Amino acid sequence: MQLSMHFDKIFDKWDVSEVKIKDRGMEKHISLKPVSALHSGGRQAKQQFGESEICIVERLINNLMRTEKNTGKKLKTYNIVETAFDLIHEATGENPLQVLVDAIQNAGPREETIRLRFGGILVPKAVDVSSQRRVNEALRFIAQGVQKCSFKSKKSVERCLADELMAAAKNMKCHSISKKEEKERIARSAR
Repeated sequence: MQLSMHFDKIFDKWDVSEVKIKDRGMEKHISLKPVSALHSGGRQAKQQFGESEICIVERLINNLMRTEKNTGKKLKTYNIVETAFDLIHEATGENPLQVLVDAIQNAGPREETIRLRFGGILVPKAVDVSSQRRVNEALRFIAQGVQKCSFKSKKSVERCLADELMAAAKNMKCHSISKKEEKERIARSAR
């Protein structure tokens, strides 16, 4: 009985059943399946749309490992995310998983541009973004914001991640929201 309860929570603290995903399009691409360890080894990613099966917290950890400082250091990044979740809970009193989901929904761009070639010229064209790409872009923008905030700064990485997630969840000014707005502004001008 206790073994099954162990898998219902992420970091053995945060209950997955409390989290509500408001964006219906992103619902199937944000996986909140409780797992014993946040390390799948990319087993699901080998299939088409398989990364939608990977827990969203593990995908955040993987995106934070993109920078040269944390490359391959999954345990270190795991601890960073766990501490950041504790800081979020202290500051807001909410479930940090809900804050993460809200941040991803707010930071994912709805429109972007592609370049079409007509004859010898390239013309920008605005296109809608798929839900899967919105989730990927949001996670990437959040990870870039954390890296930018903590680089040559007195702020810890954990504090930067917590601040970025809380600001993005409230749709306030932060790196991920400004990158989203920049992409959408460029797409509006290319219509």
